[in-house]
Amino acid sequence: MEPVRRKALVDAALRVIGDHGSLAVTMSDIARQAGVSPALAHHYFGSKEQLLIETIRSLLRQLRSDTVAALKAAQTPRARLSAVIRVNFHADQFAPETIAAWLAFYAEAQRSEETRRFLVIYARRLRSNLLAALKALLPADAAERIAEGAAAMIDGLYIRQSLKSAPIGIEASIALTEDYLNALLVSASPSRGGGTTTSNTQGQMT
Repeated sequence: MEPVRRKALVDAALRVIGDHGSLAVTMSDIARQAGVSPALAHHYFGSKEQLLIETIRSLLRQLRSDTVAALKAAQTPRARLSAVIRVNFHADQFAPETIAAWLAFYAEAQRSEETRRFLVIYARRLRSNLLAALKALLPADAAERIAEGAAAMIDGLYIRQSLKSAPIGIEASIALTEDYLNALLVSASPSRGGGTTTSNTQGQMT
């Protein structure tokens, strides 16, 4: 039962953080959401801090797993770019509680070195996945520049989802990022558009 209960507590932590919009939650709040006692939650994780760290690890593991699967299915460098974009805007990642949890972890990273380290891992993976595909299409300097811009656009559109008054949907976010990449691929291509771009290709990231 231990793996089942640990996962239930991590899932509960994600929901409670999402509801509160911050990490200012208690182990009792999380345990209640999971349907277990606070004592059992402490038994499995020791402290709220350790449970929160496991929660962000869980988010990163899921994102990486989805990305690996999507990239394996993508047959071309351009398809791999589309895969990276689509995985980051997957419906699971766009769930309100998941968005709220990511934002809470970003805020916590200003105080917690461990949390900051996990977010750096996420940023490096995103950039690496974009760059690997772009280097197959463009010179290295152009690939580096476009990877940075695309990663910033993905993060920016994701953060805008937290603005309840002006949310951008999944497909609109994907289309905006694809348009950005298509325009830059044409302008940066050595052949000036000699077949480096395609329409939005289904696929996904690591």
